[in-house]
Amino acid sequence: MIAAEGRLLRVAAFDLTRKLAEINWFLVILISALAGIGALSLYSAAGTFAPYAKPQLIRFAAGFALMLAIALTDIRHIARLAWPLYFVSLVMLALVLRFGSVGLGAERWLSFGGFAVQPSELMKPALVLALAHWFHRASWERVGNPAFLVPPVLAILAPVALILKEPNLGTAVIVLAVGASVLFVAGARLWLFGLAATLLGVAAPIAYTHLHDYQKARILTFLDPSRDPLGSGYNILQSKIALGSGGLWGQGFLHASQGSLDFLPEKQTDFIFTLFAEQFGFVGSLALLVLIALIVFTAIAIGLASRHQFGRLTAFGLGVNFFLYAFVNVAMVMGVIPVGGVPLPLVSYGGSALLTTMMGFGVLLSVQVHRDVEFLPQRQEI
Repeated sequence: MIAAEGRLLRVAAFDLTRKLAEINWFLVILISALAGIGALSLYSAAGTFAPYAKPQLIRFAAGFALMLAIALTDIRHIARLAWPLYFVSLVMLALVLRFGSVGLGAERWLSFGGFAVQPSELMKPALVLALAHWFHRASWERVGNPAFLVPPVLAILAPVALILKEPNLGTAVIVLAVGASVLFVAGARLWLFGLAATLLGVAAPIAYTHLHDYQKARILTFLDPSRDPLGSGYNILQSKIALGSGGLWGQGFLHASQGSLDFLPEKQTDFIFTLFAEQFGFVGSLALLVLIALIVFTAIAIGLASRHQFGRLTAFGLGVNFFLYAFVNVAMVMGVIPVGGVPLPLVSYGGSALLTTMMGFGVLLSVQVHRDVEFLPQRQEI
């Protein structure tokens, strides 16, 4: 009995060592570097570790441990939890509308014993996993059947509708885009996307009339920020001033004039990139964007190396989600798109966004570690 237990322990230790060796440590380094930039920026936002940098570092440490635990979990176990996680996230989104906490004019958080959770953040990886699970055994012919696409399309639209009700237009658009990207990679035909784009174009004028006043103001401010420089246009004008004042090399760490004089709004969350750019200039900003791009490309490379469709779809969906959040945040503070309250992943202050991002990276690493595992064969019937 003792000998048998010893053999089991040796086998378990060998399996753990093998899995640790299979982890993409280059991606782990990139993630840690981006989180480090985030902590540095949050320190500069307050000039001290409190109240932003210290809590963020603690959350990152917890998220890092969670990421490694998920990375070592068999991807097939994660696949079996895909739909339960999706439905739990959907129920939480529904509960937000009834019991949610209000912040910046929107109900986006659920409070549990002093902890605030943003269900829309949890829905992002949950939706990717659910869609990947739906398509991972489907043949090309079956994906081409419109009836087969009805359940995944409804799975995308349900959380989008609930997030719009909070209201959180920016996150809703990103969730819709992430879901559509997984459908595209899974093999949904192009004519369906053309039809969807046409319907959205027709519905856009009608949808605009149902937007909240502050959402309409953001769109009008995007078109002409100078129309209300001390009101709705203040944020983006100050952001552009800060970006310009950074110049080529920046004003230096803790020497951001717009940030230190509190002209820059929400500098610890939505406008954290602007604060970083003012201190480290164009060169520093470019380096940060290259770091983000490397993370996205690594996620796609992990998906391409996977031998199973679940891993490919999951890695691609999570990579697109990370890219869209980074792109929208940076484009937003530059005035390229309307301001939408979207954080910069691993850099902006926030617990829910950071932990769910680390969960997503854990799943991504699990795809890498278990890229050669065998799933059930594809279903060929239509």
